[in-house]
Amino acid sequence: MPAYELLIDGQLHPAEHYLDVYDPASEAWLGRAALASPEQVEQAVAAAHAAQASWAEDPALRRHSSARAAALVREHAEALAELVTREQGRPLRFTTQEVAGVAATFDHYAALEVPAAEVLQEDAERVVRVVRKPLGVVAAITPWNVPLILLVLKIAPALHAGNTVVAKPSEHTPLSTLLLASLLKDAFPAGVLNVIAGAGEVGEQLVRQPQVRHITFTGSVATGKRLYGQAAADLKRLTLELGGNDPALVLDDAQVPAIAEALFWGAFWNSGQVCFAIKRVYVHQSLFEPLLQALVERAERTEIGHGLNPNSELGPLTTAAQLQRVEALVEDARRQGAEVHTGGRRLARPGFFYPPTLVSGVNAGVALVDEEQFGPVLPIIPFTDLEDAIAQANASPYGLGASVWTSDPARGEAVAARLASGLAWVNQHLHIHPGAPKGGQKWSGLGYEGGARGYDAFSELQVVNTLRR
Repeated sequence: MPAYELLIDGQLHPAEHYLDVYDPASEAWLGRAALASPEQVEQAVAAAHAAQASWAEDPALRRHSSARAAALVREHAEALAELVTREQGRPLRFTTQEVAGVAATFDHYAALEVPAAEVLQEDAERVVRVVRKPLGVVAAITPWNVPLILLVLKIAPALHAGNTVVAKPSEHTPLSTLLLASLLKDAFPAGVLNVIAGAGEVGEQLVRQPQVRHITFTGSVATGKRLYGQAAADLKRLTLELGGNDPALVLDDAQVPAIAEALFWGAFWNSGQVCFAIKRVYVHQSLFEPLLQALVERAERTEIGHGLNPNSELGPLTTAAQLQRVEALVEDARRQGAEVHTGGRRLARPGFFYPPTLVSGVNAGVALVDEEQFGPVLPIIPFTDLEDAIAQANASPYGLGASVWTSDPARGEAVAARLASGLAWVNQHLHIHPGAPKGGQKWSGLGYEGGARGYDAFSELQVVNTLRR
């Protein structure tokens, strides 16, 4: 019976209680994840705290450890990718890319020099420098939809900046993270990287620990708000990447044959389980029928199946609860007059499969439009007035991503600049530049991940002002 254990202070630890994890494509049992006890949460934080000072003093060791981590990930890439597919559902071709991204991220920080102090003044009178200092212990809490890369995009820069980490994956996909932890056990000194597992109460205990100075979280708005409140008592630093309800605006000069495939994948990659996937499309009335027809045709020829089947393009939803939410949103839209053009019912087979679904006849005020569905359902909404379409796109408490589709890139950029989103694309969606900060406006987040702005979030700044005598 495969059991995946906790990584605390450089050693793998069993637990008193374990969680059974199942394959969402077959509903077959996969293995057991150790659930951290309250005492083990405290042990993990204490180990990270004890290891932090010596870790911060040795930049060369930090870079060497990242390089070793990258090599270990590549050595075990096949096993990691297969386990992500089995517990999360995404086809192997995509999880293989995820694992490659994990290795590349560690490689990036292995090659990155620790930023030098910024000199603001240096003359005969005085020297003024801005130096970066580690925060201390960082708590990294990650979601279930893309479990490994979203973990490593947090821990790799945090470790490079001289912090130590206690990470907690989602209880829905803990196995791949615990496997990765076991592989990286000897890449980092004891206590530098600790990985525990459990449900929400484990995460809440983790962030309450006084030695935790920074919380980096990707997940739901509701949980992010709760963490925000819990962090206030101790003024912990926070990075929150939360939900999205990304609009795509298809302008009247767009070429439907040229954009349909990219639009489809912008909405349905990972069965729509992406925080900055397209979740509503506003299309000019003149292109509504051609675009709808093209998307329906693409949806109906999509191969849906177990992620280990090489022909599968889309896998299942990851949890039964997410499947039920998608079903409820579609049924609610039907009751309010929506037309479902393709899909619209879970597939009659084992697993949490729901086909890509195109819906029209809905507008603001319907939950499918107003809320983040996080599944393979896309409402298509026609417009005639671009100003009105921009207003509808922005009339949301979310502000993560948005895209504009047009034959005129300059026009597209002008429209994108008016959209309330942290990420804006023209004639594409989902692409993330490795050097760019990633963050959201309004309810979609606080702070940034990635790039120089994201790296700086893992440091305190100190101004050293020396008067020369």
